[in-house]
Amino acid sequence: MSVEDAEALDVGEVHRLYRRYVNKSQVGLMTSFGFGRELVERAEGAYLHQRDGRRILDFTGGVGVLSHGHNHPRILAARRRFAERQRMEVHKTYFSPYLAALGHNLAAVLPGDLNMSFLPNSGAEAVEGAVKLAYKYHQGRRGTVLRADIAFHGKLLGSGGLTGSAQNHFAFPTIPGIDTFRYGDLESAAAAVDRHPGDVYALLIEPFSASTLTWCSEEFLRGVRELCTRHDIVLIFDEIYTGWGKTGTLFHFMRYDGLLPDVLTTSKSFGGGKSSISAFVAREPVFRKAYDTMQDALLQSTSTTYYGFGEECATAIEAVNVAVEEDFPARARAIGAQLGPGLRRIAERYPEAIGDVAGAGALWGVFISGGPKVLDLVAKMAPGGLAKDPNFRVKLVTAAVISALYRDHDLYTYYTLNGRSPLVFGPPLVASADDVQHALDALDAVLAQGLTKLVTRFFAEKVSALW
Repeated sequence: MSVEDAEALDVGEVHRLYRRYVNKSQVGLMTSFGFGRELVERAEGAYLHQRDGRRILDFTGGVGVLSHGHNHPRILAARRRFAERQRMEVHKTYFSPYLAALGHNLAAVLPGDLNMSFLPNSGAEAVEGAVKLAYKYHQGRRGTVLRADIAFHGKLLGSGGLTGSAQNHFAFPTIPGIDTFRYGDLESAAAAVDRHPGDVYALLIEPFSASTLTWCSEEFLRGVRELCTRHDIVLIFDEIYTGWGKTGTLFHFMRYDGLLPDVLTTSKSFGGGKSSISAFVAREPVFRKAYDTMQDALLQSTSTTYYGFGEECATAIEAVNVAVEEDFPARARAIGAQLGPGLRRIAERYPEAIGDVAGAGALWGVFISGGPKVLDLVAKMAPGGLAKDPNFRVKLVTAAVISALYRDHDLYTYYTLNGRSPLVFGPPLVASADDVQHALDALDAVLAQGLTKLVTRFFAEKVSALW
């Protein structure tokens, strides 16, 4: 098939090819929410324009990728410029001006001596690179890495093992020496260090857990910084989702003056919605001790073929500049000032449907509860592993709400698979006040129908496709 052939496929042909060559269960899963029954013709800003003429407000924010929105004009222009001038993509024995400039810009916007960058492709690679750096910093003399019990750090073998969440329902092999502490609990973190005296080389934490809509207190983050300093443990902050303004500061940890990790990871909106790029950025002494010798200089850089790809770096340069010049943190705070109180008012109006609301900036979770009692029986009768999922009922009711928002109000949302599976409102940072108000009005109208009606309708139209 040519590119033109692909663009001419209708939705039925796309479904058939997915079932044959990608994953047939994925077709059943996604269409059960009402998504995927029509193809998107184009996307711009906060909106998806479907072939059937519907305009969908995308409040998923690309699950963290699209803080710039779809097809930001400055991002597109940077990529066109690169292509039109036929710039060289990558070659290991030529230096890249784009990589050099991007490293400079990351150091310029980050605090302290977070100056040394490595630029792989995905968030999971950035996490594994950061942990690998910490291991090398200690010259392999330590064997334990600590992570939180609700962590989400990726799905590769290493990052998957570092992910302490409900998404890990299959036991893949992983790196050795992983131990766990309770998220946000300083005593638990200290106890984990004490269990492995002199052997912990890294402690990995998300200052804001995007998959559970919970966050660490300032007291915890400063305490864990002091703990890691005292024991010479490399402290890694994972801000793959929350970086570039999403929660109201450029990175979530930067709301606390003087707080500094040893390594920071970022990805998702770092690429402006167009570039598959990530980074880990290390404090200079940590990086130089690990890799800055003639013998070790290539130990990290050989880990990915596409490290420092020219067009990806050029795109990220523009994405960072847009985030800074258009003040993405202020945009997120403005969205949060409207979205947070609006969601809380709806929660007060429907206490039987919403158990809690939590979030910051442009990232909020609505924790759906309740629903018809018959769902307890349905959960026991569910096929396969679904019956063993303690969150099956919550997920089913939340899915019914998501489906109604999409079907009746052209609002695209999602729920996470981690923790209590909140319904997420995470709009791109280009969303307007009118967009936010539409989302609030849509949720209000959907919940007004009652959860029993929503679930009954969802069952009638969708659940057969899910199973």
